[in-house]
Amino acid sequence: MKGYYGIILFFLSFSNALFGQKVLPPIYNYKIFDYQAASQNWDVAVDDSGALYAANNKGLLYYNGEEWILNKLPNNTIIRSVSVLDDKIFTGSYEEFGYWQKNEFGLLDYTSLTHLIKNYTFTNEEFWQIISFDDAIFFRSFSTVYKYKDDKIEVIDVDGVVTDMAAYNNQLYIAGGGTGIYKFHENKFISIPNLEALLGKTIIAVASIDHKLFIGTKLNGCFVFENGILQEWDHPINRELKKHQLNDIVPYPENKIAFGTIKKGVFLYDKIQDSYINLDRETGLQNNTVLSIFHFDNQLWLGLDNGIDRIRTNAPITYYTDFSGAVGTTYDIAYVDDVLYLGSNTGIYFFKDDVLQFVENSQGHVWDLKVIDSELFAGHNTGTFKVSKNTLELVSSVSGGYQIVKVPEEENSYLQGTYIGISKFSKNTEGTWEVQPINGVQFPVKQLCFESKNVVWAAHPYKGFFRLRLNDALDSVEEVQEFSHDAIPNNYNVKVYNVKNQIVLYADGIWYTYNAILNKIEVFEDFTKYKGNELMYNDGDYFWFIDNENSKEIFYTNLREDNLSIAENALKKRLVPDAENVVRLNDSIFMLTLSDGFAKINLTKLNSYLKNLDVPKPQLSYFKDQKHRFALTQENFEIDYKNSQHISFQVASPNLTKPRYFYELSGAKEQINYVDTGTLQFENLPNGAYMVKISTVSIDGKISEPRVISFTIAPPWYLSVVSKVVYVFIFLMIIFLVRRYNRKKLERKQKNFEEKMDRKQEEHLATIEKEKLAKEIKLKQQELTSTTLNIAKKNEVILELKNMVVMNKDKFPSSSRYGAFIKKLDKSVNDSEDWKRFEVNFKELHEDFFERLLKEFPKLTPKDLKLCAYLKMNLSSKEIAPLMGISLRGVEIHRYRLRKKLQIDTSEYLSSFLITF
Repeated sequence: MKGYYGIILFFLSFSNALFGQKVLPPIYNYKIFDYQAASQNWDVAVDDSGALYAANNKGLLYYNGEEWILNKLPNNTIIRSVSVLDDKIFTGSYEEFGYWQKNEFGLLDYTSLTHLIKNYTFTNEEFWQIISFDDAIFFRSFSTVYKYKDDKIEVIDVDGVVTDMAAYNNQLYIAGGGTGIYKFHENKFISIPNLEALLGKTIIAVASIDHKLFIGTKLNGCFVFENGILQEWDHPINRELKKHQLNDIVPYPENKIAFGTIKKGVFLYDKIQDSYINLDRETGLQNNTVLSIFHFDNQLWLGLDNGIDRIRTNAPITYYTDFSGAVGTTYDIAYVDDVLYLGSNTGIYFFKDDVLQFVENSQGHVWDLKVIDSELFAGHNTGTFKVSKNTLELVSSVSGGYQIVKVPEEENSYLQGTYIGISKFSKNTEGTWEVQPINGVQFPVKQLCFESKNVVWAAHPYKGFFRLRLNDALDSVEEVQEFSHDAIPNNYNVKVYNVKNQIVLYADGIWYTYNAILNKIEVFEDFTKYKGNELMYNDGDYFWFIDNENSKEIFYTNLREDNLSIAENALKKRLVPDAENVVRLNDSIFMLTLSDGFAKINLTKLNSYLKNLDVPKPQLSYFKDQKHRFALTQENFEIDYKNSQHISFQVASPNLTKPRYFYELSGAKEQINYVDTGTLQFENLPNGAYMVKISTVSIDGKISEPRVISFTIAPPWYLSVVSKVVYVFIFLMIIFLVRRYNRKKLERKQKNFEEKMDRKQEEHLATIEKEKLAKEIKLKQQELTSTTLNIAKKNEVILELKNMVVMNKDKFPSSSRYGAFIKKLDKSVNDSEDWKRFEVNFKELHEDFFERLLKEFPKLTPKDLKLCAYLKMNLSSKEIAPLMGISLRGVEIHRYRLRKKLQIDTSEYLSSFLITF
């Protein structure tokens, strides 16, 4: 935004303040629990960037505006002095001095210089001061001065105690000794003559100011040495320094001097104005004992006996703070007859002779202070009073005087909103104020404004807006117009204003205006940009807004090119919620009510300050991953994936007080944001290359040149180049193996198919062979059966023939002939050739039958085997008898005997046993 200004407010507190000093510069307190070290800070110094170094009991404190770091000496001794020269920070301690330098990680490393001292032994010395003079560094203890130059150290003895040293007129001076002041000449200290006034006085500090040497004593104030003449400093502040034990003197730009004391904090003297202010514990310091002072870029750093404080010496915004709590919350401010009045929740206060005083009998809540015809009216919880310094005059007894507004086109007529309605104030010809309630309004009215002489708008705290038409006498309501929820959705805590003769309404963060022609509520386009911002002040040309919904930021604008803002974090929640108020004293001075005082804003000074403000590029303090702190010399930070879950880095703008930052993260993940701290943290970023551009945001909203930080998160091991090569190899191997597997599978399938086909072929052939064999067996069985039956038939015929022969034996001519014939018949029945043929055919069908029988039943005879063969063929006894040439009875007997030999139970068929054997 063109002409956009922003300011971060920090203030200082004090209780019994003077108006000449009732508004004071901001003070920032850094407490022990902030910097986590000891309480005492013996010396302070600031480098070119604005970073602070403090000589603390615990070590060297470093503060870059974002982070405190305590650096301890190897021997853990107290550091008494510190001085910055280029990139070295020199410190002095007990029998030890040296310097610190930042390493590649941004941390301080210590280098001792005492080893350069040859043939010398310390005598319990502590080094209380370090200064640079004539291309050399001088270290001061209470007894000796050490000169460090060209990597050599020279010991310079001094008679007496050395309490301070300073460069003056291109020469080095020290304080102490037997006569008071010495100057360094030809490598030794020479006493300055004619300083008898210093005899018996303890010199505590010396400083070169305006070509004069200021000599500060412990209890006798300051003396001025110029052109060889010593005089006591003739100024009222010197009386204060005598009372409060002077401890340090530091000049700073614009002819100003800071005097640090042991008992009363610091005195800031303005030579041009010839005035001074005192800052102590009652006015915002943490401690009244100032051990050290350092000035840098309109800021004073104070090393205290308990803490560290920082003072903005040229702040365009100053503050009054009531630390006692007696004043309470300020609700309104008025300035009349050169007297400043405060209205608070505890009563009315005014400044008399720069001392804040309470107006007697004004106790109670004050809502409004209004100047009418050079008279001050106070809207009070118990009524409305006319105030004149320390006196009150009751004007109206109606409770709760809120806002008083003038009636248009009428002299000496005003309306006031109250707890119970609206009252009319009229001044009669005698100069007396008369008050009467307006009939027709019986609800609390916190705000009101005129649309015209007879039309007034009233804001109810809970029920919204009312448009009231009054009679000509302005003592009664003739018409009340309310507005539906369609026009104004929310009626709670609404506000009404007259802006350039337009009725402007604020409700639920939205700005509206009343269109009198259409008699309707419309959105107010002029304030569209300030949605969610309430109006604290307007004069038709300039406006003060506050963002009460989000940032609590305050804006000052003319709705065109002139704008400034006051950030909420600067106000530290000191604004009065829902009762924020801005009071104009003149064209450039505005007052802002606070919960414990007020702020004074000098717009002219503020604009000049912002115009000359240089916004520094932020410095990189550190860069860390989950395990490591990286060297700041790297252009790109390489982070292992396993350590990338938490990445943090810090940038700082040490010379600014709590600045904001704007950053842009680009890469695998993108972010853009404003932040209130220079420490950024990123969690679980994806792997890849990143770039962060981070800039300091100044108090006027400008963005500095960005600090570019590049870092790369390596891929996880399973996504590294080696892993990818392995993955490619594995992939190719998988392809190869899959192809090989498929080929083998195809081959196996082909082989299985071929084997299957072969098996099928073999099975088919076997089946054919089996069928053929079965047919052959069947045929042989048939043949065997047929042959056997034929033999049996033949034998049966022969046997029948034999029987016939036997029966006709007597018919044979001779017995021999008969016998021969019978013998031949018997031979035919028992023909061995028939049996052999039978046996051959039988064995072809049952090749091992006889062997198995004999193996299991070795007692079987050939006849038994023959019977077994016939039974296996399932021949009946009748069929067997002719084959064996015996009778049927003989077969049965033989079967019986065979059963016994075969040990077959009577329940089992003999033929069945043999068939299955």
